[in-house]
Amino acid sequence: MKRNSFLAMSAVFFAAQMTLVNAQTKSEEKLNPIVQSFVNEVNNNSQLENMAYELLDGIGPRLVGTPEMLAANNYTADKLKSWGIDANLQQFGTWKGWQRGITHVDLVYPRTKTLSATQLAWSPATKKTVEAEVVILPKASSKAEFDKWLPSAKGKIVLMAQYQKIGRSDEQIKEFATPELYEKLKAEKEQAKKDFADYIKTIGYDNTTLPEAFEKAGAAGIAISNWTGIHSTNRIFGAKTKSIPMFDIDLEDYGMLYRMAEKGAKPRIKVDAQSKVLPEAKSFNTIGIIKGSEKPNEYVILSAHLDSWDGAQGATDNGTGTLTMLETMRILKKYYPNPKRTIVVGLWGSEEQGLNGSRGFVADNPEIIKGVQAVFNQDNGTGRVVDISGQGFKDSYAYIGRWLDAAPKKVKDQIKSTFPGMPGGGGSDHASFVAAGVPGFSLSSLNWGYFGYTWHTTKDTYDKIVFDELKNNVILTATLAYMASEDPEFTSREKRVMPNDDKGAVTKWPEVREPKRSSKDY
Repeated sequence: MKRNSFLAMSAVFFAAQMTLVNAQTKSEEKLNPIVQSFVNEVNNNSQLENMAYELLDGIGPRLVGTPEMLAANNYTADKLKSWGIDANLQQFGTWKGWQRGITHVDLVYPRTKTLSATQLAWSPATKKTVEAEVVILPKASSKAEFDKWLPSAKGKIVLMAQYQKIGRSDEQIKEFATPELYEKLKAEKEQAKKDFADYIKTIGYDNTTLPEAFEKAGAAGIAISNWTGIHSTNRIFGAKTKSIPMFDIDLEDYGMLYRMAEKGAKPRIKVDAQSKVLPEAKSFNTIGIIKGSEKPNEYVILSAHLDSWDGAQGATDNGTGTLTMLETMRILKKYYPNPKRTIVVGLWGSEEQGLNGSRGFVADNPEIIKGVQAVFNQDNGTGRVVDISGQGFKDSYAYIGRWLDAAPKKVKDQIKSTFPGMPGGGGSDHASFVAAGVPGFSLSSLNWGYFGYTWHTTKDTYDKIVFDELKNNVILTATLAYMASEDPEFTSREKRVMPNDDKGAVTKWPEVREPKRSSKDY
């Protein structure tokens, strides 16, 4: 055998040996058998994609007060029951009933073009197709001057939002512009934003009272463009009108209409915005329970909000959190059917209007709240969990550390933690429990562009879900729930010494807030 051939064979043998050693090292991670069963089930029999199709494509967005929200409540309860989990709908209030129909907006003069538009949540419908001239806000230096102009809005579609000269994201401008041009465009954008805010203040109105003024003046409709700063992505919230349609137009089309109106072209559009005002609707949380075998009056709660805004499917806010908690309950029931403590899943309604579902649950279930071991909440997007804060509980490091240690290395190594951290005052449903002194933890995920791209936007759709990331989160959540249930100790609720704020006063622990039980309170 030639020496070179021998060296080549040796290199191949060494590489093979290293591959075997690496494979053995990976396989030698010794997990708790129950945790290992979670991992195997998630990797080999995941139901996430099937449920995503049924919930997001089949039912769609889940705005409080709509038939779709009730359908989502029933779907999740039925899904839990199909796995042998006790489930029910727990009413916490009512909300104004409404159902979205089609939105069709066309430019008909000075040329024809179908525009990209969406009516806002709870918008009144057009009784028939409305055709009207589009106008922009007038130059006015006082409220009196603006009010003098208001009657001319009668029969018109008013463009109420700020005009954006450039529809490119800051990141794209920074990538391609010279440093000097970037700073110039940035300064111009900031000045335009300030000028518009100053204008609204000068005319004496705000985002609520201005639509009311247009409606009173007899406007045919109101159009806005609530641009996120990312190409073709707008946020969709609620209408501020009672009798005329209020809708959002994508930035590109909105800007075209604005320029036409500004240049005196007198553009006209046709608007067909269909929706139904329905009777007052009951608002529910979906609750699922796996009864504890040894400590049934102590509870581990899995938390996610089921409702969404309805500019899109509500996929990452919070379809992904809902899917994660449903899949976690499925595998817990399958591989850990007799937990020591009772495991509860809460899929909350009306989170988007102020954490109403979870606040209602806290208020309406004092005996459960008294016995809560821990709450694990997931809300912010499709990414893998990378952060868990102690939420201000002094001893949270000890028990969260014990529970997290049981998770697979590739899952727990992604996570940084802050202990004891500060208590969450809002933002998502764990805060409802934290305010009540209950250890509630946010499983905060890598955002994958969540806040700029999918949070409450027209792009929060199924295709933005990364299912491998959700599988990671199911393994983590199931492990934490299992360990919290098995822990021989009841978690300490001792709160940290709160620091001083920037004015030298001691920061206060968040107060328990009552839910809004009706849209009349909203």
